[in-house]
Amino acid sequence: MLVDEKTLLQKLAKVEELFRRAASPGERAAAEAALNRLQARLGSGDRDQEPEVELKFSLSDRWSMRLFIAIYRKHGVRPYRYARQRRTTIMARARPEEFKRLVWAKFCQLHGELERYFEDVSDQLITRAMGADGNDNTVDAQ
Repeated sequence: MLVDEKTLLQKLAKVEELFRRAASPGERAAAEAALNRLQARLGSGDRDQEPEVELKFSLSDRWSMRLFIAIYRKHGVRPYRYARQRRTTIMARARPEEFKRLVWAKFCQLHGELERYFEDVSDQLITRAMGADGNDNTVDAQ
């Protein structure tokens, strides 16, 4: 389960407190909307949701794997591996739709940022170390 009932109850208590302390009508309306959403999630129960299934992912590098595991854990999912599985493989039990909406969307966003960061750092290091960039657009064809 990506978000358990205990977490939802904690969020609900915080939103109820915000609702009670709301100073303006806009704050009160926003707190009331959040309160209604949380109550709906709590009331929906597991019978309306798809069952959890075992998901398997293979990621090519350790940075992607570390990011993926961190996002999984942030959403309350415990990743695992079976005996003799490769270090690039990660398993977890989750609801597929909820997983795609929360975990996979966040992973794709952060992974793109991580790749851009590594590319920028690599370019800077190559330029400093070699005194020229490693841009392959300027390679002469033979």
